[in-house]
Amino acid sequence: MLTPGQVAARSGVAVSALHFYERQELIASVRTSGNQRRYSRDILRRVAFIRVSQRVGIPLAEIRDALDTLPDGKTPGRREWARLSQSWRTKLDERIEQLERLRDDLTDCIGCGCLSLSRCTLYNPHDALGAEGSGPRRLDVDAVHRRARTS
Repeated sequence: MLTPGQVAARSGVAVSALHFYERQELIASVRTSGNQRRYSRDILRRVAFIRVSQRVGIPLAEIRDALDTLPDGKTPGRREWARLSQSWRTKLDERIEQLERLRDDLTDCIGCGCLSLSRCTLYNPHDALGAEGSGPRRLDVDAVHRRARTS
C-alpha cells in the first residue's frame, strides 16, 4: 500500500489532484485505523491512464465513464486502452478539425475579438447565422454537423 505522498512522487501528480480524482470517483483509497489514505500499487497505472486521457483532451466525466466499463475497478491494460482510445477517436478527430480550422481561419483576427472585420474569414454579413444562436457559429463543430444533417 502507498501513501498519497508516495503516489504523488511516483506519478508526478499533486496530492491535491489525487484527492480530487478520488472525489470524482476516478480512483479509490482505503483508510488505515488512523484514518489515513492508502492506495494499492495499481493506482499508479490508473493515474497514468487518467493523465494521458486528459492530455489528449478527454473530459474527466468521459474518463470516469470509460473506467466504469472495466470489471471490478480494474486498471486499464493494453487491450482496454486500445478499446477505449478507439471509442474516443471520432471526438478527437472532430477536435483536431476544429483546431485546424481555427488556426487557418483566425490568422488575421485571433487577437481582435470583434469578428466583424471585412477581411475576416468568419465575417457574417447580415447576421445570416444569428437565428442559430449567439457566438461564432461557424467554429462550433457540432453546429456545423447539425446544419449539414438538416440541409
